Amino acid sequence: MREINPGTTAPVFSLKGLSGNEYSLAAVLEKDPVVAAFFKISCPVCQFTFPFIERLFKRYGGDGVTFLGISQDDAKATKKFASEYGVTFPMVLDDKNYSASNAYGLTTVPTIFLIDTDGTVKVVCIGFEKKGLEDIAAFLAERQKIGAAPLFRPDEKVPAHKPG
Repeated sequence: MREINPGTTAPVFSLKGLSGNEYSLAAVLEKDPVVAAFFKISCPVCQFTFPFIERLFKRYGGDGVTFLGISQDDAKATKKFASEYGVTFPMVLDDKNYSASNAYGLTTVPTIFLIDTDGTVKVVCIGFEKKGLEDIAAFLAERQKIGAAPLFRPDEKVPAHKPG
């Protein structure tokens, strides 16, 4: 499988969302960068990470960036995961052959990619990576010309890394 690193071109995909909408990476990148977060509902590190991705979405989502949770599970389980962990950004379903996950060479979830509008991968987070999420926040703040807000609260004990 190919390894996707910063500076490489992201493989394109087209996946169905929970609402039935089709999400084509190529189409979305025509106007916005994408934060693509691959996950499995049974993964404890995914469960830990997704509320922080939701914080990114609440701060930087909307116009100017598209967030996609890419689930390796079925629609019912994915909806339950989103509800349980407070995720409000769009969720899409990788097909039963995991074509998107395989195209990205995934061996671990969560894996999060920040993909710029030219298709270039800017940031890759494998597992939970505090610095990687902060790098995503800094990129989005700069792009939107707003101040970067702290992603992690001082009262939270957040590790630098948690392997997936």
